[in-house]
Amino acid sequence: MALCAAGRPLQNTRNALGRFFKQSSVFSSNTSNPQEEEIRQKLRQFSGGSIDLQKQESGIAVMTVNNPALMNAFSGSMMIELEERVSELETWTEGKGLIVKGSAGTFCSGSDLNAVRATSKPEDGMKMCMFMQKTLTRLLRLPLISVALVEGKALGGGAELTTACDFRLMTSDAVIQFVHKHMGLVPGWGGAARLVRIVGSQNALQLLAGAKKVDPQLGRQIGLVDEVLSLSLASENSLMEAEKWLSQFTKGSAPVIRAVKKVVVSGRELPLEEALRTEKDIFGTVWGGPANLEALARKTKHK
Repeated sequence: MALCAAGRPLQNTRNALGRFFKQSSVFSSNTSNPQEEEIRQKLRQFSGGSIDLQKQESGIAVMTVNNPALMNAFSGSMMIELEERVSELETWTEGKGLIVKGSAGTFCSGSDLNAVRATSKPEDGMKMCMFMQKTLTRLLRLPLISVALVEGKALGGGAELTTACDFRLMTSDAVIQFVHKHMGLVPGWGGAARLVRIVGSQNALQLLAGAKKVDPQLGRQIGLVDEVLSLSLASENSLMEAEKWLSQFTKGSAPVIRAVKKVVVSGRELPLEEALRTEKDIFGTVWGGPANLEALARKTKHK
């Protein structure tokens, strides 16, 4: 059966995509449950800081973890704001890329200890864990190409946050460290599972069991870091460098860039047969679309 007529994608391809990208609860901001509402109420009690989002006409958004008094540690209210910002990005159809950064020259030091102490009961800790796992999974699965811009320190939950992006950039003096062992813990926001997929089980075991400090050289060596911004730049200049680096992947049509991200996500997370079906469905949404027809007219393939 043909996928579509020239210039006219099959209508049911978009409906089929719902199997993975719209109907799955972890992709949707509209699904909730009493446990999530309960943990939200508890987290709201611990305010401070913010998660700031700037969406640019270029199609690249900048999300800033902003709590400089505590090295950008996540307060309870910031965890809720992060979920809200991810929900906003899920509906940003013009978006192509996302930069996640911290304020005041450092990335993120994990959780605010006041919020941690308030959720020290195992049942509360599990609920908070599930809440942040779901939020960071949705962040990684956004149809945007994302990069963590790591300046200063990314510690504990901050290190986990870096793994919820597609790429990681570090400034020359930055450090990533999974310090959970020192707190008598293991990662709970999905960071361990994502880290294994990024650097392999042996490297992940060394980083977690040794609480090793990852500088740019080690990060590049084990594949955790994709690029090092070699100069000691002010934050604004680091952000400009990150935008320039990301632009090599976000040039072109937003629907095409978003489709590229979707096929990669499905290939990474779905069984092969289902991933192949999803790839076919996503292909059908861009075949015969404006970018495809324009490229055919220009004959860009052979240039």
